[in-house]
Amino acid sequence: MPTPPPAGAPRAAAPRRYLLCRPTHFAVQYAINPWMHEDAQVDTALAARQWENLVRAYRDHGHTVETMEPTAGLPDMVFAANSALVVDGRVFGSLFQAPQRRPESREYEIWFKAAGYDVYRPESCCEGEGDLVPAGRYLLAGTGFRTTRDAHAEVQEHFGIPVISLQLTDPYFYHLDTALFVLDDGTTGGGTGAVGEPGGSDPGPSTIAYYPGAFSTGSREVLRRLFPDAVLATRDDALAFGLNSVSDGRHVFVAPQATGLIDQLTARGYVPVPVDLSEFHKAGGGIKCCTQEIR
Repeated sequence: MPTPPPAGAPRAAAPRRYLLCRPTHFAVQYAINPWMHEDAQVDTALAARQWENLVRAYRDHGHTVETMEPTAGLPDMVFAANSALVVDGRVFGSLFQAPQRRPESREYEIWFKAAGYDVYRPESCCEGEGDLVPAGRYLLAGTGFRTTRDAHAEVQEHFGIPVISLQLTDPYFYHLDTALFVLDDGTTGGGTGAVGEPGGSDPGPSTIAYYPGAFSTGSREVLRRLFPDAVLATRDDALAFGLNSVSDGRHVFVAPQATGLIDQLTARGYVPVPVDLSEFHKAGGGIKCCTQEIR
């Protein structure tokens, strides 16, 4: 089994491929989570600049970024992570809990099919990488507010990867990707791509960061057992969208407001790359919400 580098040692980045959707129509037009208020005013010019800064940060660190155009009338389509889970070139699509967002599934399906992918349509409510997080040998799967446990079973049958169900209990952390992210896959090469490699070697335990207070008692115990070396975030850093981050195994694209988490990551040998997406916080989204990884 590969041995991860010790805490504080230099980490290795792995090149990634990301899909992002332009925030042309981004707005807060309804309220489907505690962050959203229908009277919220979005600075569309600032949102566009912040989104472009995220794209630039990814490209400056060697990652491939593909972008797609949004559809008018779908203000949350910018949150590309919710559209699907892609593992080993296989796409498990979405079925949104909120009716306002359900048309997004079709728009992303069109993009994936045009790019040459088959897309599985789930029968149960499932919100893509919002609640499905590849973590080494497992898929971590959130439930409680959006994605259902029935969808967890569909995901396991589709990919043949062990799924670990985790119960979310705090409505401010309505998706798993607001409460947890993967730092590396437990190998010296970093990244999370090993989860989908058929016949590959066991990548070993991932390193994750999470906020324990977002989870039920049993789920906290599961996380403690599976990831004893996890970075534990405070509620303040979680509320700053610090856990809605993206890591390439070395660089962590993170909300600059999550100062305590940034200090912890630096001490572990990761390189924080602060990217401010504060306008998107008004809709309950951040860096990871805007980023679909194509594995």
